[in-house]
Amino acid sequence: MASNQPLVSGSVTLKTQTSNVDRPKKRRVRRARSAPLAHFVPTDANGDDDALLRSESIFGRLNPTLKKVALSLTVIVYMGLGTICFYTIRNQIKGKKTNAILDALYFCVVTMTTVGYGDLVPNSNLAKLLACAFVFTGMALIGLILAKAADYLVEKQEKLLFRALHMYKIDGEIEVLKEVEHNRVKYKFYTTSILLVVFVVTGTIFQYKVEKLDLVDAFYCVCSTITTLGYGDISFSSKGGRVFAVFWILTGTICVAKFFLYVAEVNTENRQRALVKWVLSRRTTSLDLEAADLDNDGVVGAAEFVLFKLKEMGKICQQDISVIMEEFEELDLDQSGTLTVSDIALAQSVETRSS
Repeated sequence: MASNQPLVSGSVTLKTQTSNVDRPKKRRVRRARSAPLAHFVPTDANGDDDALLRSESIFGRLNPTLKKVALSLTVIVYMGLGTICFYTIRNQIKGKKTNAILDALYFCVVTMTTVGYGDLVPNSNLAKLLACAFVFTGMALIGLILAKAADYLVEKQEKLLFRALHMYKIDGEIEVLKEVEHNRVKYKFYTTSILLVVFVVTGTIFQYKVEKLDLVDAFYCVCSTITTLGYGDISFSSKGGRVFAVFWILTGTICVAKFFLYVAEVNTENRQRALVKWVLSRRTTSLDLEAADLDNDGVVGAAEFVLFKLKEMGKICQQDISVIMEEFEELDLDQSGTLTVSDIALAQSVETRSS
């Protein structure tokens, strides 16, 4: 895992540690300069550049309350428009029908979730073109909006789940938040697993009680639906069943997608933690010190050692370091190899004059 390639390249050089007096001072400076950066979260108040540092949805910059309203309105508009369109061409859709408006809404949901039972199918060119349009927009809606809403609901349940699992072990809001943040992916996986079981049990009981299917067929229909297989041999055929299906299919299919996403994330996180544990537990060799010595002065400082370990853990790479060092060089106008408040002020004034 060690690499002999220098982690930092460029014109900036680290000062040689020549005495015991200098070393503590340098370590204090490193902690003072680096600790805030570890917890820094850019805000939108600083301008458009900060938005580039985060991956956001199209609603990322909205107020949380406005974001919820926008999500709800988008879903309502899509479902309403789809229902109106498919209701208008209801005579061009063939299959098992119950109520015209309910069937149009049901067909819209089955289309956008790609379940496609086949109990209702387009029977004209216009109906087929509308179905094609709504299936693509529906998939985009699920990916961009409904998945975001599902994340919100899952996160709301994380803290409750953690408290239930550790009822007598951890007290205090801060301790709970720290533990949830540290194991966020794991608790999301637990939450979606529980929700998935609830959806499967609820759907199976409903099919058994309302649609009058036996337990095996009910369970079979539920599994083929939430995994979007939709064989079509069994579906929701009654009026009450389709009312239930409008809500259950939409939430159930998203829950399954999130479940498998978190399975992959948990696996990736476990491998990353295993790598970190191996890096921290193995003995440091002379070859490691040679690779970690950035300025080739025969002495490895705290910052050099931390960079080397982070690179071994796969948390940073040479490209990341190079980009950061480019910014450092732009701020270090006097080429002293260190940054001060005057350096920042001078760099800002130069930027202001150039703009």
